[in-house]
Amino acid sequence: MTETGTGRAEPVLPTPSHTVGPFYGHALPFPGGGDIAPLGHPDTITLRGRVLDGAGEPLPDAFLELWGAGPDGEVARIDGSMRRDPASGGFLGRDGVEFTGWGRVQTDAGGHWSARTLRPGARGRCAPYLSVCVFARGLMKHLFTRIYLPDHPAALAADPLLARVAEDRRATLIAADRGRGAYGFDIRLQGEGETVFLEYQ
Repeated sequence: MTETGTGRAEPVLPTPSHTVGPFYGHALPFPGGGDIAPLGHPDTITLRGRVLDGAGEPLPDAFLELWGAGPDGEVARIDGSMRRDPASGGFLGRDGVEFTGWGRVQTDAGGHWSARTLRPGARGRCAPYLSVCVFARGLMKHLFTRIYLPDHPAALAADPLLARVAEDRRATLIAADRGRGAYGFDIRLQGEGETVFLEYQ
């Protein structure tokens, strides 16, 4: 309620901060957010999956951020994922050449998401993986996980993080090879088959 000059209180229309949120689909997604790989790059892979709740139902309004090293195992230190026109402030999009290693995608009505990136190389003793940050309704804090590629079984067996995960849950961190450079990876927020989430301190 707000008080008018007459001393009477009048109702105030709700704003996003007064209603249920957060609204990940507003302002955060950007065109080409999942097109992380430079156009035509030979090491491009495609990742596809769904985000599911505890009952196995798809979440149509979840939001993922992905980071990954390049094929050489090095983390890119290049700007350019969300370039803006200095004159108008409008979004210019990616330049299609530089690999920044970062992308942002949202799920569709069926909970599906997809991204194109470069096949990550191994870093130190770690098997090749992509880092993922998950935002979704019902989460007070975003969640972190990894997507390991299944191409190098020996590297997966030696990975220090996977070695700390219970054997019956490791599969929730490993993408399924769909052939021709495509991989499937579903994220289950809770319940049976819950994805392993990481805590950083």
